[in-house]
Amino acid sequence: MGKTIQVAKDRAFDEAQTVVPAEVARGDYIKNPPGAQALKLMYLFISVAGGRMADDVPHQFRLSEIRKISGMKNHDRASLEPLIADLASVVLVHDDMEKQRVTISGIVDEGSIDYRDENSGDLVVTWTFRRAFQRMAAESNHWAILDRQTIFSLSSKYSILLFQHIASLVNLHHIEAKTFTIPELRTLFGIPAGKVKRFADLNKDVLTLAINDINQLSRLNLTATPKKIGRTVVGVEIKWASKELEEKAKAIRELKGHSAGRKARRNGTAEIIAAVFPETGSITYSPHWLEIKRAAGCNADNAKIATDFRRFLLDKGIARDAANIEKLFGDYCRKVGKV
Repeated sequence: MGKTIQVAKDRAFDEAQTVVPAEVARGDYIKNPPGAQALKLMYLFISVAGGRMADDVPHQFRLSEIRKISGMKNHDRASLEPLIADLASVVLVHDDMEKQRVTISGIVDEGSIDYRDENSGDLVVTWTFRRAFQRMAAESNHWAILDRQTIFSLSSKYSILLFQHIASLVNLHHIEAKTFTIPELRTLFGIPAGKVKRFADLNKDVLTLAINDINQLSRLNLTATPKKIGRTVVGVEIKWASKELEEKAKAIRELKGHSAGRKARRNGTAEIIAAVFPETGSITYSPHWLEIKRAAGCNADNAKIATDFRRFLLDKGIARDAANIEKLFGDYCRKVGKV
């Protein structure tokens, strides 16, 4: 058993992040990536399976669980059927150089929708992974840890494909950039031959939009620099860097904002969403504040630190919706540190 499955098992408690085999995240073997909604469903499948993704067993979840996820569509049986069909048609080509064996398969073997309770507004989705995917997951020793809410909120398949690829490289030592040839970029984005032929169109309609989407919603900042030979662009260097605490907080706040106004907020033509610290209770189910706490290196009890911080605000006469409330909470968590 490779390390990826063990990491997925160890992080089974983490509802905010998903462990994915790097082979999948980098798209090295996926030859015909589906659309954004099908990709999101694929990651939901992997998230639910977790450390059992390499097991030859059926996995399942209820439609009611999907509807709790911000960024996923309000699916029903009619909208899920074509997405499962898309995933069943994804081709996975794994060329094992050491064994000198190439395997052509897919990701999802069989998917079913039990709609006996459809009248009550619920369904049960069941699926099994293909044997080649199970074997790849079982043998994988490299993984990507993807922020689940970011994946579900990205607006296009191009954004998802680029984000998952870069996320698989982020934790590699001394690697902060990667140069893609133009053919490699086209493959990464799943652009068929004969489509989006000019680099100017690839840059404007695919790459720039994907990077802007990722920069607005993720923990990373990406920049792209064209590489030329003479006047011809032959590649693009993409660099990444983790955001500072306040920038991360802004991205998390954006994830909680309505997607209808996201483009306007990205372009600076909409009012900024105000952050408000919860009036009562723990922050266990508040991903925004939980991420600030985690980024500050604090492991105190979620309920206790929320109560203590509210007491701190009261003592100082600071409102829960103060303009710098996120920075104040981050600073407070840093002072508490590791317990």
